[in-house]
Amino acid sequence: MSPRKFFVGGNWKMNGDKNSLGELINVLNNAKLSPDTEVVCGAPSIYLDYARSKLDSKIGVAAQNCYKVAKGAFTGEISPAMIKDCGVEWVILGHSERRHVFGESDELIGQKVAHALESGLGVIACIGEKLDEREAGITEKVVFAQTKVIADNVKDWSKVVIAYEPVWAIGTGKTASPQQAQEVHEKLRQWLATNVSEAVANSARIIYGGSVTGATCKELASQKDVDGFLVGGASLKPEFVDIINAHA
Repeated sequence: MSPRKFFVGGNWKMNGDKNSLGELINVLNNAKLSPDTEVVCGAPSIYLDYARSKLDSKIGVAAQNCYKVAKGAFTGEISPAMIKDCGVEWVILGHSERRHVFGESDELIGQKVAHALESGLGVIACIGEKLDEREAGITEKVVFAQTKVIADNVKDWSKVVIAYEPVWAIGTGKTASPQQAQEVHEKLRQWLATNVSEAVANSARIIYGGSVTGATCKELASQKDVDGFLVGGASLKPEFVDIINAHA
């Protein structure tokens, strides 16, 4: 058995309203969830308070982004301090949509990671290559560079989960094969061993994201270096329960 606790995050993205999210929360609260899996739901910032107050306390809540300082003249942004004030203990940073739709740089993501961790939040840090990068054979180069910027800003690895999300597999219905996922996860773990420490490489959870569904989750979960999932669309459906229990 891996010493690493299986971790399943649901990224609701910009979806839902109080009615539909309330129904989903009801399903999760009443489902039989594996006690061996840590579950965290990433709610839109406007619903963080709502999600935290309604979800069973054994299910964590994450913000989907935050800024790199505690407060100030940054219209439209939220800070780790505000996230914590809502009783929320996690934040997703560096998601490919933040990188590629909103143009966030590696440097900015690194600064956000540092500030979120200093503020006491857990960080789900996302990395991943685009299709043209995979086809050009530079997957490792891209994900190692992204990981390095994150690693340079981490003092306490117990609060960090790395989410490997091949951009070509997000919301496209294409999933990396279990072998493709395992291969990158294993290389990432080797990178951590070489560049951070053997202990961190063994303890850090590396989760997979990219069109994970109830149908694909079991085989992905069986891979040695896949420690869980960051789930997009399927996290808004009842099948999210099956994905949470994929490792059970």
